[in-house]
Amino acid sequence: MGDGEVDVLGTPYHSRVIDLGHDDEGPVVATLVSRRAQVPAGRAVLYVHGFVDYFFQTHLADFYTERGWDFYALDLRKYGRSLRPYQTPNFCHSLTDYYPELDAAAAIIRDEDGHDTLLVNGHSTGGLITSLWSHDRRDRRLVDGLFLNSPFFDFNTRWVMRRPVAAAVARVGRARPRRIVPLALSPVYGQTLHAEQRGEWTYDLAWKPLLGFPVRAGWLAAIREAQQRLRAGLAIPAPVLLACSVRSFRGVTWHEAATLADAVLNVEHMVRWAPGLGPHVTVVRIDGGMHDLTLSGPAVRTRVFDELDRWMSAYMERPLRIDEAGGTAEAA
Repeated sequence: MGDGEVDVLGTPYHSRVIDLGHDDEGPVVATLVSRRAQVPAGRAVLYVHGFVDYFFQTHLADFYTERGWDFYALDLRKYGRSLRPYQTPNFCHSLTDYYPELDAAAAIIRDEDGHDTLLVNGHSTGGLITSLWSHDRRDRRLVDGLFLNSPFFDFNTRWVMRRPVAAAVARVGRARPRRIVPLALSPVYGQTLHAEQRGEWTYDLAWKPLLGFPVRAGWLAAIREAQQRLRAGLAIPAPVLLACSVRSFRGVTWHEAATLADAVLNVEHMVRWAPGLGPHVTVVRIDGGMHDLTLSGPAVRTRVFDELDRWMSAYMERPLRIDEAGGTAEAA
């Protein structure tokens, strides 16, 4: 661990480029960011961002590393650090396109860096991707726990748009995948986040623009196909924590209420489909939580991390035992 260049975030973050070959736009890469815990314990977390997003949440890394977990974050192909000038931002033909970088990251974490426990932390679209990947890789036992932060389990719109219209767009997506769909993202969420607007966070607006990137028909088709698979039911063997806000905000102009709700997705969809993820799912709803719960206001963030800490203590961290020589080791 620690190989690669110093990351754009500066020390103690490092990043390494994962070569993924070529696609129809040219060379493709992903980027794995890492930070070592001060007192590591063979445990690691892999964070996977959402749509129009990348890793910049250093306070999230603080939370994990202070608990002895080495932290990794993956900027997927065509996102953030991995986006190249010749590429269509955030585009994919299928969410399985991301499996090679997830497989590579898991191999680095487990095999090269020697971790025996892996917690995967997926946000929004990253929550959908990692849910399907955890299911499809279940026989390999790569994932020991899954934390889903407001996962993208359904489109946040009326039924007629989610089902018949989405099916029509999917047909277009197969024929003309890079066709832009007249589906603009609401600017409200970005306005609640960025320090130059009404928020407290500073991040690269070239990688996470306030108005997002154009939505492509092929991407919508890929999301729809993945959501259909998820809603049919998965069998993730690892324990899952799904956390989301208590309420959603549906406005298209800024209002203070947007700072206390999910202004991107419908939280009821997340709760509805959570039981189908696997045999052991915990759902926590956070009053006042925003779409990325970890970017909510300070008091709400504290509750988010308290809930995550409680769940990790119960399901992810084995208790210490005292050996005959008076030393400590993890219980089997």
